Amino acid sequence: MPPDDALFRGKPNFMKYPTPTLELFDSVLPTLKDDSRQCIQNLLNYRATRTLAQFPRSQSAAVLVPLFVGRSGDLYVLLSRRSEALRAYAGDTALPGGKVDPQDVTVEGTARREAFEEIGLPEDKERVPLLCVMEPHIAGNQMVVTPVVVLILDKTLQPNLNSSEVTSIFSQPLASFLSSTPHGRSADLSRPYHTFIDQPWGEGGAVRLHKFLTGREAEGVKPVFGLTASILIKTATIGYGRTPEFEVQPPHAPTSAQQIAHALLTPSNPLRIACDREAVDANKTAARMLRAPMALNAARTLEWEKIGADWKRLM
Repeated sequence: MPPDDALFRGKPNFMKYPTPTLELFDSVLPTLKDDSRQCIQNLLNYRATRTLAQFPRSQSAAVLVPLFVGRSGDLYVLLSRRSEALRAYAGDTALPGGKVDPQDVTVEGTARREAFEEIGLPEDKERVPLLCVMEPHIAGNQMVVTPVVVLILDKTLQPNLNSSEVTSIFSQPLASFLSSTPHGRSADLSRPYHTFIDQPWGEGGAVRLHKFLTGREAEGVKPVFGLTASILIKTATIGYGRTPEFEVQPPHAPTSAQQIAHALLTPSNPLRIACDREAVDANKTAARMLRAPMALNAARTLEWEKIGADWKRLM
């Protein structure tokens, strides 16, 4: 038997997931609006850039982006309110997800297992088919998180919340994460629906952290913020094929790939330490993260060269 971490090492399988056809969704979702149908098609067609990057299992996680079609034919995303008893991110509004377990074979498997454990969403790929797997993000400057987008087809499903992890679930229109004004449920008009802060980044520039009100703040529900907001902005941008009404990142902001590479090359960073512990070549992984998408017979180039390391040596 190969060691546990061998399953997540070697060539990533982001591009190998079989996806259903839009015709399947049309047959069971007759209320789909045209823009919702196009959004689903765009997500089905999306393929994350393959980097061949390897990450240590102990610092890898996945989140599920569970979409469903509302009564009027619009797409919504299912969100959860994390338990106040949790040690990390207590009470936050989040997507279901968590760290890779030893038995997980793929990031899709991790995201589905965590969603089942947290909110009772079945791992059945016919009732909840995969739309796409997106590029990884970094959380807390140390955990690599991969979003997995699915569509809930079975409208008879009932939530089964794990009260030790989740207090409640609710939904937001996916399109609302492209807007500066609220959609659907009325928000507190005394507060702006969308705001952001620019967090300084160690190698220069800043990373923008977005915040969206849910309209449930009076009930104690926190806004959608940070990594969750970034993932939903990207999901909506890919799906609806248009840019948000606001600037997503400030000028000279590092990409997700650059942030991950920086963490990999910082000796004291937990991601780098996990690489050393699990025999993952952090330098090679960083170099692979920063290679530009390959064109046939094209020379290999770096996406960004000034991150405080000699990239030619890493290549």
